Amino acid sequence: MRGSSPRMTKEQMARLWQTRAVGPPQMCPYSPAGILANDSHARDQQKWSPVLRSVARYLTSAHDLISEPVPTSLDHALGGLMRHHVIRASIAGLIAIPLLTSGLALAQETNPGLSAAMAEYKRKLAAWHAAYDPYEAIATPYWNSIAEKRKLRFAKRRNGQTVLLEDYVLTQPPVYSGPPKPVDPSAPIEERKRKYIPVVADLRKAAKQHFDFVPQTPANELEYKRAYVQVASAAGLTREQAVRVYVFEAGGNGLYDVQAGLERSKEGRAISTAIGYNQLLTTNSVEVLAEEGHTILKALNAKAATLTGPAKAALDKKIAIVHRMYEFCRTVPDDWKEHQKLGETEKGWAVHALNLDVDVGPHLQTHKLLTSVIFAKRKGYTKPLSAAELEMMNLTGDGNGYDIVVMPLEMRDKVPTSNFFQRGGYERNPVASRNNTVAKLLAATDGVMERGLALQGAKDLVGLF
Repeated sequence: MRGSSPRMTKEQMARLWQTRAVGPPQMCPYSPAGILANDSHARDQQKWSPVLRSVARYLTSAHDLISEPVPTSLDHALGGLMRHHVIRASIAGLIAIPLLTSGLALAQETNPGLSAAMAEYKRKLAAWHAAYDPYEAIATPYWNSIAEKRKLRFAKRRNGQTVLLEDYVLTQPPVYSGPPKPVDPSAPIEERKRKYIPVVADLRKAAKQHFDFVPQTPANELEYKRAYVQVASAAGLTREQAVRVYVFEAGGNGLYDVQAGLERSKEGRAISTAIGYNQLLTTNSVEVLAEEGHTILKALNAKAATLTGPAKAALDKKIAIVHRMYEFCRTVPDDWKEHQKLGETEKGWAVHALNLDVDVGPHLQTHKLLTSVIFAKRKGYTKPLSAAELEMMNLTGDGNGYDIVVMPLEMRDKVPTSNFFQRGGYERNPVASRNNTVAKLLAATDGVMERGLALQGAKDLVGLF
C-alpha cells in the first residue's frame, strides 16, 4: 500500500462531505473564484454549501474509479487529492465539470443581471459565429496563399529570376461585414481589458527607473528639427525623403514627441507606441539600437569630443547610458519578434524614451529610414528612392516595400496591396484597404505628402535643409 490512509466506504465519504458541506466551508481551491471562507462569513457558507454537496454526490458515485485511498480530511480531499494521490482521468472530469457548472449556475442565481447578460452574450455569440465562420473559411485560405506567393517571389529574386504577374494574388481579400465578437460578461475583468499602450510619461518614468536616464528636452521644436536635419543630411537622406515622410507619418505639423492616436490631444487614447517624426514603435527603437547602436555611439562620441566642461560631462554620462541600453538590446538574437518582446518590457519602454532626447532621438528617427535606403542599395537598386517608395518600405517592411519599388509600372494597377501585408496589419490599416492596388496606394501616399507640405511644420523642416 502506497498510502497510509485507510480506504473509505461510499457511506463514510457521503457522511464526510455532507458534514463538511453543512458546516463552515474551508478553502476551496477549485471553486470558480478561488474563495476563502471562514466562520464569520455565513453568506459564503450558504453560497458554497450546494457546490460542496454536489461534489460529494459526484465523489460518491465515482468512488469505484479511485485507484488510491482517499484521505479522511476535507483539506486533503480538496487541496491534497491531486498532490498526494493518483486519480484516474475520469474522476478528474467528474469533479471538474460539476464544480464549474455548479459555480457558474450559483453565480447566476445570486446575480440575476449576470444571468440575463449571459443569455444575451450567447445570443450574440451565435450570431457572430453564423456570420464569421463562413467568412473565416474563405479568409484563411486567401491569406495562406498570400504568404505562399510572397515566399515564392522572395525565392525567385534570390535566384535572379523574374517575378511575374501570376506570382501575386490578384483577387482582393474577403471583407468581414458581420457583427463584432461579443465579450463574455463572465470572464475576469483583466481578460476583458485592452492591452495597455505606454505613453510618453510611461517612457520617461521607465527610463529614469531602469537606467537613471532623463531625456534632454529641446528648447523648442525647431531645435529638435535642426538636430534631425543635421543627422539626416549627414546620413544621406534627401530633403524630399525626410520632409515628405515626416508629412505622411507625423501629419505635417507633428512634434518630436507626437504619438499615434494623440496627434490632436494628449488627453486621448494612444493607438500604438509609434512616436516622433517617423513614428517608431518600441520594437523599432530596440531594433535600431541593437543594429546601429555602435554607429550612434560613434557619432555621440564625436560630438562629445568637440565639447568642454559641464556640457561634455553631461554628454559623456548620456553616452554611458546609451551604451548600457545598447547592450540590453543585444541580449536577444537580431530578430523582429525577439526585439518586440524586449520592446514590451519596461526596459524596452526606456529605450524608446531615447526618441525624446535631442541628442539621440534624431539618430533613431534617421536610421529608421536609412536602413530602408541601404536595404534597397544592397539589393541592387541604385536609383534614389522617391519619398512614396521609401514610405512603402517604412509602412510594409523592407522586403515587402522593395517588392513594390521594383514592380513594373504596368503591373501596379493590377496587384492588390494585400500582397504586402500580414493579415492583421492589413485589416487594421484603412489606408491600405481603401487604396487596394499598388498604383492606388502610391498615388494616395503622394497625395497626402503633397497636401501636407503646406503645413507649418513641414515648411520649417524644408527651411532647415
